Amino acid sequence: MIAVTESFSVPTGGKGTYEITEEVEALVRRSHIQTGLATVFLQHTSASIVIYENADPTARTDLHRFFEDLVPEDNPDLIHTIEGSDDSTSHLRMALTRTSESIPIASGRLQLGTWQGIYLFEHRRAPHNRTVVVTLLGR
Repeated sequence: MIAVTESFSVPTGGKGTYEITEEVEALVRRSHIQTGLATVFLQHTSASIVIYENADPTARTDLHRFFEDLVPEDNPDLIHTIEGSDDSTSHLRMALTRTSESIPIASGRLQLGTWQGIYLFEHRRAPHNRTVVVTLLGR
């Protein structure tokens, strides 16, 4: 059994989705694992990891708009606003998504579907430098 854990940084320009599929695939190739599991984990509570369509960028535009409508920043009932009006909303959006995803590895490749990509979903308006930790287990 091989176990590998590596991390990388993702600079964001504020709210939106940032594809990280290539970075994770590169880690799988370097590990030489042929069969196993990749766990992609984000060390933050105001951003998340999502597997989403990577063929048509308008799908992600719809995702962004949906979350703006679902958890609007102008909600006067939110009280956790120490870091600004997007403080509580960014945590709520993260709770509705995930901070990690697990993807099978077979024949040395991530087993993502044809139109699937791995994205860091930034929920804050301001740019951030996010840390992604990837653990690979297999043989």
